Amino acid sequence: MQQDGLILELQNGNEKAFERIYELYSESVYGIIYSIVHDETIAEEIMQDVFLKIWENAASYNSSKGRFFTWILNIARNASIDQIRSKSHKNKQKNLAADNFVDILENKSHFSSTTDAIGISKYINVLKPICKKLIDLLFFKGFTQKETAEELEMPLGTVKTKNRACINKLREILAE
Repeated sequence: MQQDGLILELQNGNEKAFERIYELYSESVYGIIYSIVHDETIAEEIMQDVFLKIWENAASYNSSKGRFFTWILNIARNASIDQIRSKSHKNKQKNLAADNFVDILENKSHFSSTTDAIGISKYINVLKPICKKLIDLLFFKGFTQKETAEELEMPLGTVKTKNRACINKLREILAE
C-alpha cells in the first residue's frame, strides 16, 4: 500500500494501517524521543503516548501543510519537550546522585547518532556548522531559543534569525 493510501486508511480508523504506520515509524520516533529525554523507560512511555496521539488525531493531518513523517516527528518532539519541561521530570533530575549524572551535551557522537536514527544525517551534514549546532540544540536536545542563545553566547534575536535561515536551507535541500 502506498503511503498516501496508508495515511487515508489511518484517518478512516483502520487498525491495520495504524499497525503498519507503527512498524514504519516507531524506530525513528523512539530515536528522536530518546535523543531528547535520555531515558529508555521515559522514551518508551512517551512513544506510546505519541502513537496514541497519532491514532486519535490522524484526521488532523493535512498533506498540504507538510510531510506525514514530519507531522509525526513534531508530535514526538513536542511530547518529549513537554516531558523534560514538566515539574516531575525536573524534580527527578534534581534527585539524581552526582555520580549517576552524565553530561549529554559533551557527547560528541550524540548529534550524528540522532540524525542517523531518523534518517536525515545526509541532509544535515551539508549545512553550515552553526546550523548543525542550532538544529541539534533546538530540535534534538529540546532547548528553548533563549537557552540556545545562552549556550552559544549569542543574542536571542540572532538565534531566531539564524534558526529561520537554517530551517529554510534545510527545506530547500529536502525539496531537491
